[in-house]
Amino acid sequence: MALYNYLYARKTGGKWILRIEDTDSTRFVPGSVDGIRNALDWAGLDYDYGPGKEGPHAPYYQSERLDLYRDYAKKLLENGSAYRCFCSMDKLTATRERLARTGSNSTYDKTCLHMSDEEVSRKVKAGEKFIVRINDSFLPSRPPADDLVFGQLKDAHASLPTDPVLLKTDQWPTYHLASVVDDHEMGITHVLRGEEWLPSLPLHLDLYAHLNLQPPKFAHVPVLLNADGTKMSKRNGDVQVVDYIRRGWEPEAMLNWLALAGWGARHEPPSSSSSSSSSIPETQSPAHAGAHAPRPLQIQSAPDSTRIMTRQELISEFDLSAITQRSSSLDATKLEYINKHHLMLKWRSSEEEGGGGGGKEELKKMAERVHDLIKERFPTSQYTSVERIQHAVRLLDGRLTNLQDIPTHAPWLFVEPDFSSPEAQKMLEQTKMTEDPGTLTAVHAFLQPKTSSPEAWNDYVSQTNGEILEQLHGVRKELGVGNKSFLMLLRYALTGMKDGPGLVDVIRVLGPEVTLKRFLDARGSQV
Repeated sequence: MALYNYLYARKTGGKWILRIEDTDSTRFVPGSVDGIRNALDWAGLDYDYGPGKEGPHAPYYQSERLDLYRDYAKKLLENGSAYRCFCSMDKLTATRERLARTGSNSTYDKTCLHMSDEEVSRKVKAGEKFIVRINDSFLPSRPPADDLVFGQLKDAHASLPTDPVLLKTDQWPTYHLASVVDDHEMGITHVLRGEEWLPSLPLHLDLYAHLNLQPPKFAHVPVLLNADGTKMSKRNGDVQVVDYIRRGWEPEAMLNWLALAGWGARHEPPSSSSSSSSSIPETQSPAHAGAHAPRPLQIQSAPDSTRIMTRQELISEFDLSAITQRSSSLDATKLEYINKHHLMLKWRSSEEEGGGGGGKEELKKMAERVHDLIKERFPTSQYTSVERIQHAVRLLDGRLTNLQDIPTHAPWLFVEPDFSSPEAQKMLEQTKMTEDPGTLTAVHAFLQPKTSSPEAWNDYVSQTNGEILEQLHGVRKELGVGNKSFLMLLRYALTGMKDGPGLVDVIRVLGPEVTLKRFLDARGSQV
């Protein structure tokens, strides 16, 4: 939801507000606000006003705006749109159960609505606790509920509890009252929120009408599901942003993945017999608030669910009318694909910028992010510098799904190959040279003069990959060794792993001393 609010505000030139709705003390979690701000900062979703960015409608913590909500509750009491209820919790429970046994859909019998003003005043003066309820005995005149995602909605008042609570016994507001008051006071024009609040929309619109206020436009976004269709839950897996940060996903890839998870619907115009809840809402001016014909069909080409999109592309192409009306699942394999390509974009852009300026700095930041991880994985290695990791990112271009995969893809960059591993042993068997060190001896002898000085080595590796391979194949031809076996043996000696980057690139990164040593070590492992 933060992402969609951000994209919509940036596309339309609006202001995005982070408001901390902390009026339910039973759900208070210490440190949660810091967690929200840290997550938004990691993702680069910069809100315009909110905690730490005080704006014209501060404060942005609802717990610091209690007097404002009580003033609005007083207005509702005075115009008869709300009333005080003095019933105890036990009585309310008993009433609800009694009504249910009779088959009634009501959840309250409105006992306190019929109290006289004198009796209410007496109870208030006596200090009796009360809640404030909206009076749903009469509905204010207003247009039907309209949503920017789901279109015109059927009347859902029947799904609401009887006379919903606006102020609790501690005189703190419920979400219903606080959100309506704050959206008005803060000049909110568009509210993008989760689909779970769709049943409450009639109540919120009623409150606007009771207070004679113009409501904002609403867009309710379907919830995200696990890949198996179950509801996302902290009890059933990693669903918090901090989990994705810890696992090393790129923030740009996360935004790309999340944006496309619920994006791409093609809403069809309703037929004369179709339900109004499936139509596309019209854009209404106040003068035409009573008109409810659907707007002309506007279909924007939706991005593919795995299309790689930059932040600016997400902003420019974001379209509320293309948000799906169905709950979407988060496919982890799509995140892997998207993350892989964002990694490629990052380091390739650094190369295109000539390795300098912001591009060079970006590559360095990528390496620094996994520096501690790699040092922890290879505690005795002398090759875990940030510079070495930058070489790893370049070398593994197109192979990395996640920066944290570097130790898995290329442990040989940091430690000596394990020639005793099953994979290495199988490679050696396939070369049919398990007891023939002659090939590696010849390659070592061929390379040794080229390592005599830094200048000699630089001259050698400055050649193209094709030129260097051609020279190595010259050694192979002199030995009369097959092409496949020869290349497999070199890869065995240098990495001990069957798959990996091109051999010439591996030699360049390993450098002269390590390259020669590995050919010697591998020759010794053959016999």
